[in-house]
Amino acid sequence: MPEHSRIDTETAHSARIYDYILGGTDYYPADQEAGDAMIREWPAMPVHMRANRDFMNRAVRYLAQEAGIRQFLDVGTGIPTSPNIHEIAQAAAPDSRVVYVDNDPLVLALSQGLLDSTPQGRTAYVEADMLDPAAILRTPEFRETLDLGAPVALTVIAIVHFVLDADDAVGIVRRLLEPLPSGSYLAMSIGTAEFAPDEVGRVAREYAARGMPMRLRTYPEAEEFFEGLELVGPGIVQVHKWRPDGTDAEPIRDEDIAMYGAVARKP
Repeated sequence: MPEHSRIDTETAHSARIYDYILGGTDYYPADQEAGDAMIREWPAMPVHMRANRDFMNRAVRYLAQEAGIRQFLDVGTGIPTSPNIHEIAQAAAPDSRVVYVDNDPLVLALSQGLLDSTPQGRTAYVEADMLDPAAILRTPEFRETLDLGAPVALTVIAIVHFVLDADDAVGIVRRLLEPLPSGSYLAMSIGTAEFAPDEVGRVAREYAARGMPMRLRTYPEAEEFFEGLELVGPGIVQVHKWRPDGTDAEPIRDEDIAMYGAVARKP
């Protein structure tokens, strides 16, 4: 079945809401309606989402430039928004290889934007559900693109708040990390309501009303994802506080950010 024929344009989708709020173009009226409703409940939503995207960019740049990582596995990729992970990594190291994973037909339809690699590097796209890590790890795209004899950075950005307790988000991340060799890294951002509980709670209700229930986590719950790993300084912090590079046009208030972020090394 062509991927465009599987796209539900009548129901809001988290990746398309994210794209709309970030100023993208790959969304439908249902996504715009949902995004507008969420911004009414929490006007800081665009600031929060941009800060999460900026955290991803800084984390990947750190991994490629400072940690020497040349392989990336990005789970829950979302709609391509430049710069994508391969663009950041390959700007630092042209031979970087990236495997993107998502199960959204729209992301698949737009995946050409994720496959424009440098000649020295390589990118691949896997259509799979993160709830089934084994299915990701056995795909030919994964096995032919990444060499498990060398470290890999697993990036899980702004997705686990859509993984409910019954699906065991911590267990999913651990199963994805398990085959990766010593010296690999985990970079994550994790939704929380600890800094603006009322506003973020209202946003969560808007998502739930559209069939996208959320599981927002406390700091101790965020820590569980990194058990057994070596956190890179400054540890687990709100995403705007993770190695800021001074490029923000205006200071960001803590209460406008509902995401923890961290990078950690697998010993």
